[in-house]
Amino acid sequence: MWCKRALQGGDMCYKHQFYGIDSHRCVQLTPTLACNQRCLFCWRSFEHEMAEKEECSPETILAGIPAFQKKALAGYNAVLENTVTEEKWKEALDPKHVAISLSGEPTLYSQLPELIDLFNREGYTTFLVSNGTNPAMLEKCNPYQMYVSLDAPDKETYQAVCHPTGDYWDRVRGSLSLLGQRRSAVRITLVRGLNDFATEKYAAILQDSGARFVEVKGYMFLGYSRNRLKRENMPEHDTVRSFAEKIAESSDYTIKDENRLSRVVCLERVT
Repeated sequence: MWCKRALQGGDMCYKHQFYGIDSHRCVQLTPTLACNQRCLFCWRSFEHEMAEKEECSPETILAGIPAFQKKALAGYNAVLENTVTEEKWKEALDPKHVAISLSGEPTLYSQLPELIDLFNREGYTTFLVSNGTNPAMLEKCNPYQMYVSLDAPDKETYQAVCHPTGDYWDRVRGSLSLLGQRRSAVRITLVRGLNDFATEKYAAILQDSGARFVEVKGYMFLGYSRNRLKRENMPEHDTVRSFAEKIAESSDYTIKDENRLSRVVCLERVT
């Protein structure tokens, strides 16, 4: 959606606002469909997870980007020729950013470090988004920016909201501890009535992580999550903002920016 809006000269994703990433030049992809969590707020369908018979090589994934990007945008240069400029169209067909975040947990892909290194060598800006359950793999990866999710203030809430397939809470904490060594962000998906409490606990975990950025984003009632949650679980932006302010009060983070449409607030670490 954001890619196509940007292509028409409209608004871009909040990542453009926060980090300067042009939405129409950003490819969202996944190297694996597998995931070891069953988060209630996830828009994806883990109820019908497809079995993977073999992995694609990093070279295969890289080579497929131009064709699949063009397929995703097919028709926009012709059907919307009055709103899509030739310059924007050519830019979209020559993406410069890769968000490894579309579906599944990317650290379950055995060649993830090699894939990221290949993207880096080819001049892409790489964003890696992980649930943090595989810190050993994350330690080997060198993306431009690393995201790790923190969707609970404690183990009990983590088990209830994220439904991990194993005992991963300590691994998530281990992944968060890596973030002070690199450009990084922690993502909190705030779900009303499920994990929107104990801001002081969140703040303590974030403080220990050393991550540069924290994104507090409201859950959106989209996709397959509608089979698990209710619209009432979607917090208003003012609630997200208040939650972020309380984290800032208990940590070295300050509010950097916000986007009301996406119900997200970005905090930055003050050092």
